[in-house]
Amino acid sequence: MLTSHLVAPGKIELIDVPEPELAPASSREPGSGQIIFQPETTCLCGSDLPYFNGTDEWEIEIGHSLHEMIGTVTATNGQRWKAGDRVLAVPVMQQGLSERFVLDEFRTIPIATNIPEEHALMAQPLGTALFALKKLPNLLDKTVAVVGQGPMGQLMNAALSNMGARQIVGIDLLESRLQVSPRMGATATICNQNTDPVTALREILNGELPDIVIEAVGHADQQLNLCIDLCREAGNILVFGVPPETIDQVRWRDLLFKNITVNTSINPDFKRDFPLAMQWLSEGRIDVTPIITHRFPLAEIQQVFELFRDRKDGVIKVIVEFPSLGR
Repeated sequence: MLTSHLVAPGKIELIDVPEPELAPASSREPGSGQIIFQPETTCLCGSDLPYFNGTDEWEIEIGHSLHEMIGTVTATNGQRWKAGDRVLAVPVMQQGLSERFVLDEFRTIPIATNIPEEHALMAQPLGTALFALKKLPNLLDKTVAVVGQGPMGQLMNAALSNMGARQIVGIDLLESRLQVSPRMGATATICNQNTDPVTALREILNGELPDIVIEAVGHADQQLNLCIDLCREAGNILVFGVPPETIDQVRWRDLLFKNITVNTSINPDFKRDFPLAMQWLSEGRIDVTPIITHRFPLAEIQQVFELFRDRKDGVIKVIVEFPSLGR
């Protein structure tokens, strides 16, 4: 079967490896079953890019990097699923770029069948957003700025709108992404490529700064200092984008003197957050159609990563279809 091998920064190949095998059920502790999972529909996330680009922070291994996927259980030594069941799965350490792999059965949830499968797939990223937003105060009637209007920023817009935020301002360097933001719940947008975002935000909010600022950029491009500038006195910053291991020259004194509360977020709950996101999508609370911009077969995975990395052609969310999808 095929799996990924990152042979150099920015260079990915598909190589042939042996099929995975389950451990005998007798060797597992009761209630800790595993499955062999066969991905069919997957999509890229910004957290997959550090592996593709090359990173010194995490070990790069075979199977890097995909972690948002729907597919089929082909075998199990547990009790939760049976062969042939279709589930949403989240592989460990994002090592999901394989035609099949072994996975703990509790890193999976059922999929909604009343919506397109590629919409159900968005329950994984949406679940991470909902988990993060639960850490904030009541969002009803709040003003919020979302810095970064990539896939996660757009899902933040939609979730905030559902949770009662009064105004949601999307901020990004790319005008193409901001054109999508109103369809995902933003009430206003700012392109900070050539515009001072603090001045623009005050104009939108009648001279005020927002109650909450969400950092949805992360990694090497993280924008924590900008979030400090944008946040009002005694406001809240949610650091959602995964940051580098260290961030130089963060203006901690400004953060302190503004009495800003900072929340962080990682590792949602498979029993609550992903199922809740699937429920929201099934109920039609969020239409993710605007953010699904591209589709490619697995064979074109190099082109997929390059497009997503370079943010070309209005790309937001890229669907990757495995051969097992059978189209």
